[in-house]
Amino acid sequence: MSSPASEHAPRGFRHASVLLDGAVDTLIHDPAGHYLDGTFGRGGHSRAILQRLAPEGRLLAMDRDPQAVQEAAAIDDPRFSIARGEFADLGQLAEARGLHGKLNGILLDIGVSSPQLDDPERGFSFLRDGPLDMRMDPDHGQSAADWLARADEAEIARVFKTYGEERFARRLARAIVARRSEQPFTRTSDLAEVIKTAHPAWEKGKHPATRAFQGLRIHINGELDQLEAALDAALEALAPGGHLVVISFHSLEDRRVKRFIRDHVRGDTHLPRGVPLRDDQIERRLEALGKARRASPEEVEDNPRARSAVMRAARKRY
Repeated sequence: MSSPASEHAPRGFRHASVLLDGAVDTLIHDPAGHYLDGTFGRGGHSRAILQRLAPEGRLLAMDRDPQAVQEAAAIDDPRFSIARGEFADLGQLAEARGLHGKLNGILLDIGVSSPQLDDPERGFSFLRDGPLDMRMDPDHGQSAADWLARADEAEIARVFKTYGEERFARRLARAIVARRSEQPFTRTSDLAEVIKTAHPAWEKGKHPATRAFQGLRIHINGELDQLEAALDAALEALAPGGHLVVISFHSLEDRRVKRFIRDHVRGDTHLPRGVPLRDDQIERRLEALGKARRASPEEVEDNPRARSAVMRAARKRY
């Protein structure tokens, strides 16, 4: 996948999977096992996983983007299959395939893929004019344009502040609502220009619409709710000893992944403080696999979108 910002996006639809070798090395511990790539994207990780699998190994992939599923048709390998769907539903998919509680590894590469950012028709980028859509699955849900046409000023500000961590969320929301009363927003460049004009403090090297666009995209796609549901589902879908590998691209995602792994490493976080338990009575369902890992300087130089990537991994104990 890719980072939320697109100011360094390459031209064309070139796609480089972030932390490719590290993620696959951590994921694959049994070449004959069954694995799930919950975010196929354009298949960089899936293809690398297949290279590491034995003839009896299997890889099941999923993605809610129809273009990603279409891309997967180019993989001619009997060990591989893909289903269209949200990764929050990975447990249901695993159960339908008879793999629930039996997967040896699950990979989640969170965020927007480079082709999604680079294709103006998808409406994710503030640098390329296109329809203001932003849906990862263009066949479901409301577009960014539809939501902006209906949301009130307070709700727009909340989304910008909560999901984009935009300091001037209220000011930008006020400018959007004022302009909306004259003409609805339908194009990415139009929205970006209004935000640019209204923003009082530009960050060096960052387009002033970066945070607002991030917040809007996360809200439209329900990305954080999807992530939390996917983490819970992954824990149940993994076999004992199975590996969970998650790559995130901004602090909102990474905090949730970090907390999820930490809580299940510590165990019994729902119990009140002071409850007497022996160490062997604490239900610790995960074991952390090393520390958080970031892209190397060489990878960032080759792919600037990797600069914000963080990989965390854990092993299921039971």
